[in-house]
Amino acid sequence: MLEALRARLSAVEALPQLSLLGLICGCISALVILLFRYLIEGSQGLFLPDGGTENYELLANGSRIFLLLAGGLLVGLLLQLSRPNDRAVGVLHVVERLNDHQGRLPWRNAVQQFIGGAVAIITGFSVGREGPGVHLGAASSSLLGQWSALPNNSLRVLVACGTAAAIAASFNTPLAGVIFAVEVVMMEYTLGVIIPVVVAAVTGAVLARGVYGDDLAFVVPPTALQSLLELPYLMLAGLVLGLAAALLVWLTCACSRRAESQPVLLRIFLAVIVMMACSSLSPAVMGIGYDTINQALQGHVAVQLLLLIAVVKLVATAWCVGMGVPGGLIGPTLVVGAALGGVMGGVLPETASGPGLYVVIGMCAMMGATLQAPLAALMFILELTAHPDVILPGMLTIVVATLTCRIVCRQPPMFVGLLLGRGLDHRRDLLSQSLLRVGVTHVMNTRFMAMPAEVERDTAERALGRDPEWILIQSELNNQPVLLSAADLARALLEKPEATKFKLLEIPGDRREMVRIDPEATLLEARELLEGGSVEALYVERRRRGRSPVVFGVLTPVDIERGYRLLP
Repeated sequence: MLEALRARLSAVEALPQLSLLGLICGCISALVILLFRYLIEGSQGLFLPDGGTENYELLANGSRIFLLLAGGLLVGLLLQLSRPNDRAVGVLHVVERLNDHQGRLPWRNAVQQFIGGAVAIITGFSVGREGPGVHLGAASSSLLGQWSALPNNSLRVLVACGTAAAIAASFNTPLAGVIFAVEVVMMEYTLGVIIPVVVAAVTGAVLARGVYGDDLAFVVPPTALQSLLELPYLMLAGLVLGLAAALLVWLTCACSRRAESQPVLLRIFLAVIVMMACSSLSPAVMGIGYDTINQALQGHVAVQLLLLIAVVKLVATAWCVGMGVPGGLIGPTLVVGAALGGVMGGVLPETASGPGLYVVIGMCAMMGATLQAPLAALMFILELTAHPDVILPGMLTIVVATLTCRIVCRQPPMFVGLLLGRGLDHRRDLLSQSLLRVGVTHVMNTRFMAMPAEVERDTAERALGRDPEWILIQSELNNQPVLLSAADLARALLEKPEATKFKLLEIPGDRREMVRIDPEATLLEARELLEGGSVEALYVERRRRGRSPVVFGVLTPVDIERGYRLLP
């Protein structure tokens, strides 16, 4: 049954099977996110004043310093004791593994993210929980697929399912979770991806609502654009937010490049020093900062204080993320955008739209410009406010901010910039993207017969009676099979009617050297394997501990070309 599921999932679109897996992944990812959130909020409630989860500004200065020092020590030791490959975490790690490792996320990095991310957020570093949430959700789904030995093309979809469920469970915004998964992580819009991702996002949102209720992450007052005369001012706000997003991207990438060659403990120590300096200027920058957003939405924060929070929060977030603190940047990005939006709205006359509108638009424009994911930002603003009236001004501001960051300031999307800074490239041509969607077991040739290097005539005749296309010869020289056309063996039998034995490695014919490929591999992996070596064919073999390996089929360049033609 499981083998039949694997074979079906290797096709271009296996919507019923992927939808069922999306449901399972949504449940698992949401439960992991809820556990992560419970750990953070439960721990914060033990020592923060009034049992809150964001009241760091109410702590004494000495207590804030102690928290940062303790958190830096724990995070630094955790990273120092880990292997270098296990230290990569967050959305960037998910995107990297999705592009270069077929979505296979290691469990050690997920454990590192869970513990390190929780410690960093609890002790007040300027990082968010959505980045760790995306990593944990994606890793949970990926590990399920790896444990089940599912084909890599479906494994990529499961990573997107876990990502969408994590965003939906964090913000109670399932539609934004879907768009974020396909726009930022997968970078692919196909029916075979969107439907299971939608199922996962709905599942994650339902489970989160069952625990935390229907309330959104922020208390948003009724907001609407009061006059079309504000549209030019909204464009100005988009310009300001785009410049801020460009500064955040540039500063984060610059810090990340500088930190690459530095020891782990030194990087975390520098992050602690900068956080202590920033928290002394504005204690509100500690933690994610959702309490600041809620206060700004109600108009309870002065414009001067909002401006200070925006500047200090931007610097603290860029420095912490760039230095490798295992937290996310989506939440702090929303805080910076909310503060700047509140500043822009706070200087308008009272007759104009209230500050709440500009705070909401600022959040989404900052997110859209930083990630350069305008659709995800638009869906976020719609689900966040439940007021369609904000869509028009929100669309205008998000577009201006994104264009400013990308065109005027020439800054790439945040995660793309961090990848490029590490010498990695996420870009793929259209052919490669298409080949990623098909597994080798879907197009492999199963018309083959495995035979030893020397066979009797009767054995060869019986084998040819089954009408194979290829003969798989087990070579005794390097223990690698050799592929022989069945037509060549049939010709040899006809040309030598007196022969009783045939050496298949010596008879005239079209023989091809082969190497092994996993049945979970995609057609892109198969093509790269054929192009990167001296072999001309592949054999699909599954290996299991304690069992004899099983060859399922063979693959030639012609089969890969046929698989590409089957794509819709």
